[in-house]
Amino acid sequence: MVRGLFITNFTLEEVTAIQAKAKALLLEGKTIMSWGDSETSVTKQFTLPVDQILEECAHALKVLCPSSFGRDRIATSSRISGFLAK
Repeated sequence: MVRGLFITNFTLEEVTAIQAKAKALLLEGKTIMSWGDSETSVTKQFTLPVDQILEECAHALKVLCPSSFGRDRIATSSRISGFLAK
């Protein structure tokens, strides 16, 4: 679920840079890194999973520049079934 993390105090350029870095790391398979030797083991992971970073960036881009990235689509519907008394 999008929380709007990159909307406040981020510029359009910063959000696109974050998105590009997350995409590059995802394509390189560097979302979780582990290494170890006989005595120690270390695992490094992003604060946010890459899929959430990309989702947050997409949301922020829509808010910061709706003319270029579009707005969120909101679908509404209404339906009445049966008889409504007056």
